[in-house]
Amino acid sequence: MQKIPLCVVGCGGMGHRHIMAYHTLEDSGIGNIDLMAVCDVRHENAEFAAREVERLFGHKPLIFTDLDEVLARTDILAVDVVTDGSMHHQVAVPVLEAGKHALVEKPLGITMRACQAMIDAAQRGNAILATAENYRRDPANRLVRAILDAGLLGDPFLMVQSSTGGNDVMSITPWRHLKEKGAIGLDMGVHYGDIIQYYMGEYQQIFGGGFIVEPVRRKPNDENHPLESYRERAKTYPETVEASGEDSVVALYRMASGALAQLTLAAGRGGQGRERSVHGRLGAIYAQGERNGKPVVLRLEGQELSGKEILPLLPDFQLDEITTRLFGADGVEYPMPTDAAHSGFAIDAKLLAIEYHDFAQAILQGGEPEVDGLGGMKAVAAIVGAYESAAVGRSVTMEEMLKGEVRVYQEEIDAVLGLE
Repeated sequence: MQKIPLCVVGCGGMGHRHIMAYHTLEDSGIGNIDLMAVCDVRHENAEFAAREVERLFGHKPLIFTDLDEVLARTDILAVDVVTDGSMHHQVAVPVLEAGKHALVEKPLGITMRACQAMIDAAQRGNAILATAENYRRDPANRLVRAILDAGLLGDPFLMVQSSTGGNDVMSITPWRHLKEKGAIGLDMGVHYGDIIQYYMGEYQQIFGGGFIVEPVRRKPNDENHPLESYRERAKTYPETVEASGEDSVVALYRMASGALAQLTLAAGRGGQGRERSVHGRLGAIYAQGERNGKPVVLRLEGQELSGKEILPLLPDFQLDEITTRLFGADGVEYPMPTDAAHSGFAIDAKLLAIEYHDFAQAILQGGEPEVDGLGGMKAVAAIVGAYESAAVGRSVTMEEMLKGEVRVYQEEIDAVLGLE
């Protein structure tokens, strides 16, 4: 199979997770990406990532500390942007303008202007821009989409997405609590923003706001973390960080279909609970999230079906080839790895591998990735739109967000990013 020569830019914790996932893709037997280079402004990070590539793949990749060196290589056709969210546009814009394709970690950007800059650069460079949204790739979420497409609920009128609970420890890195870096309310919330649009279609109107539950975050104790890169990086963190960015968001959306969707994300102490449900006149779906193998529950009048029990109602449903290879043909329920410390990372690697395969196929076949730049921008707008709603004291429309007509909340961030 033809493979796309690719460079990973950003070799911190998420960069290492991506490297693990590229190995998972290669092991699938239909790997379509050649991980030939790594790049990080910190040479020690790039060297560490290169050693990991060598351990997993048996060859050492090219090592760069300057993006211009990557751009000068005609044999590198694509770049995987895995820096912090505030840097995504600074890396992706020159990459795309150089005619190289870019897969950008979520959130695509932390403001509408940052997202639009990448979309415009992709058009100028005639290059493919994809947003790395992996939650929708879980077989359980594919099943939910098939149930909705089959009309088993009738016309859905409500979706509830709620995730509450946590602690006062830094969430992976200190920057995820800083407004100008894209704090956790956006960094995590954008996952749910994408799931809502995957289930329910286009957004129309947004009302809500963000807030900070934990104003001070403590240094994590990662001595027992399964990834060495996390353990080493955590040693350099300050003892505490004062949060300037939202760790929580609550929003109500009116979708283009007329349905309503409710999002609650509260990432701190104060109770814990999870719900993801879709309601229609004929029944309801209860999904238990991703990366856990738990079955979707379908409740129709007089019956309740779970996981694989739902499949007879969907005779045309099947997972695509890469998902089937990684999860099995009936992977809508899958077993978790027995190694508890690494189980979440193993499933995460599979979901990432699916999105990489999709990105490379779009390049090879001249098509579009499942989540392109506009799709990534809309997921960001779903969260930032809630912040803008609070800032202007009214609901805002998706159209206003995409056109940049409402940016009271974003002005300060754009100024820091040089996007005034």
